[in-house]
Amino acid sequence: MKKIAFIVTTFLILCSFTPENKIVVPSGENLVYTGSYNMSGLMTQLAQVTMSTEKISTSKNTYLHLNCELATFSKWDKFFKIRDIYESYVNPITLKPSLYKRSIDEGGYTKKEKYTFKDNKVTSVVKKRNRDETTKTFAIGASTQDVISLLYKVRAVDFTKLKTGQTKSFTIVFDEKEIPVTLKYMGTETIKAGNLGEKTCYKLSIGAKTDALKGKDKNLIWLTADDKKVPTLMKFSIPVGTGQLVLTSATGI
Repeated sequence: MKKIAFIVTTFLILCSFTPENKIVVPSGENLVYTGSYNMSGLMTQLAQVTMSTEKISTSKNTYLHLNCELATFSKWDKFFKIRDIYESYVNPITLKPSLYKRSIDEGGYTKKEKYTFKDNKVTSVVKKRNRDETTKTFAIGASTQDVISLLYKVRAVDFTKLKTGQTKSFTIVFDEKEIPVTLKYMGTETIKAGNLGEKTCYKLSIGAKTDALKGKDKNLIWLTADDKKVPTLMKFSIPVGTGQLVLTSATGI
């Protein structure tokens, strides 16, 4: 049960893909997923993942606030309660991040992270339970971004120009370091997409230089094969088992 949090982390990494065009992500979009984990051979529904977008204006800039929340269902809270929040504040057009925040509360273990992006550097502030706050500044590549903003950039890719088996590579920032990620286009399949009904979807496979993901072509994501490219289904294989995220509701798209 202590590894349920891998659901959201893997989901965020799974959705990363190099963008080819400028992006226009609608403010007010809300996507809801049910997270399941393989327990004793059965996919058991454990948590809900909600992703939402909102435009926020300051005296100097306008940002698109990308928010992702993971919460175990109440009946599982007594075994292992999870309340995680991932946030990114980005340019509404390019989705280049200015600020990334992560707050996790998993079975009583807490951790807060804040990443400030400026030019080709990131300054991170991390506070773990029972530990002093730490600050670190490190260099990143010009196209390196946080996992949340990359989740939305995937929807700018023109998959009609990709051949089955074609791959793309780039880098994300997670846990105060850069992680190389490779994605492979695997064609199309028909998938049930919650309130959207059955949809023809692009199928993608992920490979990353991390111990969090296991198996060849075992970590997969399906996006609707239309101009919205809504993530409808995610399957993941991690060191402690397998699981999936299934879209149940999409509004404001």
